Amino acid sequence: MEEIYEVFALKYADRNGRIRGDSFIFDDDHSSPHPMDYFIWVIRNGARTIVIDTGYDGAEATRRDRPILREPVEVLRDFGIDAGEVDTVIITHLHYDHAGTLDRFPNAVFHLQASEMAFATGPCMCHGALQMPYTAEHICDMVRKVYSGKVVFHDGDGSVAPGVEVAAIGGHSRGLQSVRVKTARGWLVLASDAAHFYENYLAGKPFPIVENLEAMYQGFERIQELASAPELVIPGHDPLVCQMFPLIGAQGGAAIHRLDVAPIGDFAAAVERFRAAD
Repeated sequence: MEEIYEVFALKYADRNGRIRGDSFIFDDDHSSPHPMDYFIWVIRNGARTIVIDTGYDGAEATRRDRPILREPVEVLRDFGIDAGEVDTVIITHLHYDHAGTLDRFPNAVFHLQASEMAFATGPCMCHGALQMPYTAEHICDMVRKVYSGKVVFHDGDGSVAPGVEVAAIGGHSRGLQSVRVKTARGWLVLASDAAHFYENYLAGKPFPIVENLEAMYQGFERIQELASAPELVIPGHDPLVCQMFPLIGAQGGAAIHRLDVAPIGDFAAAVERFRAAD
């Protein structure tokens, strides 16, 4: 029997010095500002709490010169969740900003696509452009989780819990997966990096960090098919998410927004704007 969940986006970092050329291939405007937010996500009901992705910490922020507003585990703590007590984590892919604090979840079982583990430890990592979004120590952390029996591998679409599914997408990384969650408003899709921004999938504009461009385009269609309504597709890095959905808490620049409720922003207008720009 499917369960119903509440869904939350926990913003822990942002980068405001980016331009549109950092976000879109084949876009006529490459130089206008285009900021990016960084999130982890929480889904919960009375029976269970599941964390999606683990973000990156202060040490990684320093190494990459990409400052964070607040440590992801601290944002979780602000929300009343102790990372040490979390028992289920879904990792959408192993890029540094999605799998950078694995060691802070000592009691969790991690759900990951087998193809992502193979990709992140295989010959493709000999190429700098493919290796760049990964951090070797994060991958080693996941290998340690495998050896300690803490990883559930999915080979394509799969179920994590009643009402929580993973959908193999690919494109941005070989083993990228999105998360499909049953809510009171229908099926919600946490796209993660299947679409960094609403504009990526609504206007068909690929993100420049891509392993398979065809799979990325197919992913734009699939995340929309998996959701019960257009506003239930949640992109992985778009600041518009924080404008579209209600704020329920903030501290130190970090913020928590609830996603399983009706948007407070004009979603229909945003959709039309992006589609008109296609």
